Formats: sequence, structure tokens, C-alpha cells
Amino acid sequence: MSLEELYRYINWRMNPGDERARERFERIEEFFKKISGELPSKGRVLDICAGTGIAGVALAKVTGARRLTVLDARKDDLELAREWLRMAGINPELRMVQGDAREVGKLVDEHDVAVLWGFTMPHFDPFDAVRLFAGVALSLSDDGVFLIEDMDRVYWIMYRIGYRRFLVEGRRDGHTIASMHEGYDFVRGTFKRGYYLLPEFRRISGVDFHYWDISTQLAIGRMFFREARLIPGESRGVENTWGVLYFRKPRKDVAGLVLEDFSAPL
Repeated sequence: MSLEELYRYINWRMNPGDERARERFERIEEFFKKISGELPSKGRVLDICAGTGIAGVALAKVTGARRLTVLDARKDDLELAREWLRMAGINPELRMVQGDAREVGKLVDEHDVAVLWGFTMPHFDPFDAVRLFAGVALSLSDDGVFLIEDMDRVYWIMYRIGYRRFLVEGRRDGHTIASMHEGYDFVRGTFKRGYYLLPEFRRISGVDFHYWDISTQLAIGRMFFREARLIPGESRGVENTWGVLYFRKPRKDVAGLVLEDFSAPL
């Protein structure tokens, strides 16, 4: 049972054949247009945990990138990046890298802007996050930019909504997908949730999540980048708990030292 199997049942709106995914692409593109003055142009774009490359292609289109690298653990999803490029009407050099985002510094060469889109940070515990930020810093040019789309889950989930031991996640292909609390790792700071298909109650995956707040991510990022700030997202009628974390000018000396002497918890 794997994350890949879970993703077959949960629709993340990133397939270019899905009309709602195409609408999502347009919204991502519009956001990048709004901040285009703060992004490197005609450079090299790196899309981390890219899925189908929906965000990386939007970023490449807005910045006129000459190269796009999409990195993800799921090879089948990466292949769809070509279709997004075709639909976007652009033709940068495309590199597809199947691998672990925590090893990004070893998997890719230098880029000018990196993006982690789609509220992906819960898949990284604090130890993973240090490796991720350091690896990205080493993968960027001296004036490089790193963008993360995320939300403050400590406030929204733990305070506003409340952590739910049982949660219906959605419905697809005649199945209801639900998740259940199955434990907590005090060292890694992760909640374990099991995912099940209903009504047969068949377990399809177990996933560890770390519920990040915004400030902790900014603090970690500031160690590896000289600039760190939040670009707030547009309010959706409730407290504005999401946005895009913006990091610039990587501190490669710090990143190199940390990765050389850093290990995961025992």
C-alpha cells in the first residue's frame, strides 16, 4: 500500500484532461503574473513534487523559461507535463526526474527559480524540511527564488476546525475515501492517518503528516535564504490562512554545512 495508490483515488486537479484542472492552471498562471516582477525571467524552472507539472509549466510560461525540470516520485504523472506544455503553447527544454524531493540537491543541477505547489509541505516532517530547504538552496543560482504554496494548519486545523479522528476526504469512481487517525510520532512530529475505501472499508494507504504553520517554515527558510516573506493569498470569506512563501538569495555555504552534518532522527 503506497502513496501512489492513494493518489489514484483522490483527485488533485492536475490532469490536463480535467476541465477543473485547466481552470486551476489559469489561476496559478494569474498568480505568477501578479508577482512576475519578483521572478527571474528566461531562466531555468524547477518544479518539486511536481505531479503532472501543472505549476511548473504555468511558471515557465509566465517567466519565459528556457528550461523546465519536473521532479516527482511518480513517473506516470511526470509524463503528463508534455501535455501541459502543449496546452500552454510553450516549448522549453523539458527534463523529467523521478526521485525523492529530499535529495533534490543531488538530483538536479542549477536552476533560477524553484516551486513547491499544491499544499505539499505536510509530507515533510521537520527533519525532512531542513534537508529540503538546504537541497533547494544548493540547487539555485545566487539570486534564485524558491516559492512554496501552503497554509497555516496549526491555526486552521488545530484551532478553527479541530483535529478529526475520522474524516471523509471525498468521493471518486463510486467509492468514498475516508481517513482515520492511527498514531503520532513524538520524535518526527507526525500524525499517522490511514486511508480507506468505503463501504468495504479496504485500507489503501497509510500516510504521515506534519501540520505546519507559516512562521516555522519562514524561520527555517530564513536560515537558508537571505530573504524570506509571505505573499498572502486572496481571502475566501474566512481568515486568510494561506499564501505563498517567498525565499530569495540562497545561502549555499550554510546549506552545504547543514547537509554535510545533518541526519534524520534516530
